[in-house]
Amino acid sequence: MPPQYAPVPPPGWAPPPGHAGPFPRYAVPPPGYAGPPPGYAGPPPGYAGPPRPAVPPPTLSPGGQPLASFTDRLLATLIDSAVFFVVGMVLAVPALIVFFVVVMPDLLRVAPDGRVPEPDLVDDLLLPFLWMELAILAISLVVAYVYYVEMMFRTGQTFGKKSMKLRVVPLDPTRTLDRRAAVRRFAVQNVASLVLPGLSYLDGLWQLWDKPWQQCLHDKFAGTVVVKVSE
Repeated sequence: MPPQYAPVPPPGWAPPPGHAGPFPRYAVPPPGYAGPPPGYAGPPPGYAGPPRPAVPPPTLSPGGQPLASFTDRLLATLIDSAVFFVVGMVLAVPALIVFFVVVMPDLLRVAPDGRVPEPDLVDDLLLPFLWMELAILAISLVVAYVYYVEMMFRTGQTFGKKSMKLRVVPLDPTRTLDRRAAVRRFAVQNVASLVLPGLSYLDGLWQLWDKPWQQCLHDKFAGTVVVKVSE
């Protein structure tokens, strides 16, 4: 309850010589207040009030850096996926153009007598299409290796992680991120998900219940954690 104030000074109070301002306002205790207990001399020196609940510190990596949140890691993954979507379009569009330029003449060929022979869909269409898909997949894996291994392990960041101010660091703070750890992350995060499609979802969600380092499966396999950095 806030104190009530009286607009008049206590009885017997006289303003000092030369005082020209209004009377000071004095606190009046609420009705029923009996005053402090006998012997009470006020709070001890340095008393700052009742203790406040402690704010838990952010979860830290073994190296003392704050761990990346699930949302930040998800956004970084989406940015990296957008980068690879653009790369995939750059690879796929020319490949499709070449595919149709090479294959369509065989499908639309006309015999010397004017007949249109029945095309062999397996040899003339399906097999060339599969070879094209395998070529695009192989090139995509090479690009992904360069992106997630050769470029990432040098700074611990992909373009997505750099955008979200995240960095991959070894779980052991005395070590530095090397190519071997980057390859192990890449093997689980990208290659294994091609064999087991559901593994990519389990891998990404694992950090939600992993304690204390909030690691994905590829982090555990490589011995790394993802931390928040200032740049």
